[in-house]
Amino acid sequence: MSKQYQAIRGMNDILPNESALWEGLEATVREVLTAYGYHEIRLPIVEKTELFARSIGEVTDIVEKEMYTFADRNGESLTLRPEGTAGCVRACIEHGLLHNQTQRLWYAGPMFRYEKPQKGRYRQFHQVGAEAYGMAGPDIDAELICLTARLWRRLGIPQVTLQLNSLGSSVARAAFRERLVAYFTARHTELDEDSRRRLQTNPLRILDSKNPALRAVLAEAPSLLEHLDPESQAHFDELRALLDSAGLAYEINPRLVRGLDYYCKTVFEWVTDTLGAQGTICAGGRYDGLIEQLGGQAVSGVGFALGLERLVAMLAAAGQPGADANPHAYLIMVGEAAQRRGLALAEWLRDRLPALRLRMHCGGGGFKAQFRRADHSGARFALIMGEDEVRAGAVAIKPLRDAQGEQLTLSHDQAASHLRAALDSTP
Repeated sequence: MSKQYQAIRGMNDILPNESALWEGLEATVREVLTAYGYHEIRLPIVEKTELFARSIGEVTDIVEKEMYTFADRNGESLTLRPEGTAGCVRACIEHGLLHNQTQRLWYAGPMFRYEKPQKGRYRQFHQVGAEAYGMAGPDIDAELICLTARLWRRLGIPQVTLQLNSLGSSVARAAFRERLVAYFTARHTELDEDSRRRLQTNPLRILDSKNPALRAVLAEAPSLLEHLDPESQAHFDELRALLDSAGLAYEINPRLVRGLDYYCKTVFEWVTDTLGAQGTICAGGRYDGLIEQLGGQAVSGVGFALGLERLVAMLAAAGQPGADANPHAYLIMVGEAAQRRGLALAEWLRDRLPALRLRMHCGGGGFKAQFRRADHSGARFALIMGEDEVRAGAVAIKPLRDAQGEQLTLSHDQAASHLRAALDSTP
């Protein structure tokens, strides 16, 4: 088979045998977010490049090296979205969603970054993000963190740890930056090439380095938590008190800084040791100045994003089956009259049983071949129509997963009632 056309490196197909796990995950995420009062917003995949340069930060790795940017036919610079917060803020400003009101929003879809592909890190990846606007206190920070904790419980993912930090205000962070630059400059020879580059552009990101050779240098570096402004310290103390009251365990990680410039005060990550190097499955924090920076009113914001590929990998490793996509019933039709009558019967059953997953055999074949297809489909029942059933206005129902179940020949109304009872009894 020709291999002339293949998927772009780092951009993966999600095949039918994998989709059930994705569908189950996405359904659970939607249920939890809806239960907390978050409403879905659907955002474009492409935005103006300036939006990301201004929000994420022009000297971040994302803007400098990782964005998929191109000029359209009018010469305007556009970018495939590398993250969702900037587009969500832009939409809220553009449509007046932040004027004298609060918002709880969520979105889902693909993001794009030109990175070296590896397990858990791809060039097209999928995220679910949640954003809350107009609430400046630590209570909404705590609610978002509790929401994610509930999601892990619903999904049956126990091996995750919450890491927590505060970045303080922009003023406090600027003063801390000077101390940090002085410290790393004095130990310049001990830094790796990436950290030396960041020292001139984004020195806080050095604290987040995963290079084991830098452990000693990072361990002795100044801590931002020791340089918080009073307001940020009070915010962080109250957040911790709220999480303690909710019985939610966490670790303070003073090296947690996040890779985007717009964060302030609260930052958090949920991490696991089951995925190797790519251990962060959810990350977020507060970004109170971003909305004003992008041309809106001075409105506070806080949110998170979780990576679906990494969650799917954890669910698969735990043996989670995902959503059941197998049909409930498979319709077998033998003979010309049955084939003509079968489509009408299938549509009639679907009208009466909207939850019924019914697969009608297509493509011809004798009874044995059709029955093998029915069995391989994973269906619970085979519905069989032959000439006798057509004449009697009936259909035979044969259980495929219950060895003790008997085949029944029922009228169409009786068959619908039988299938409805079977659906109602399914856990």
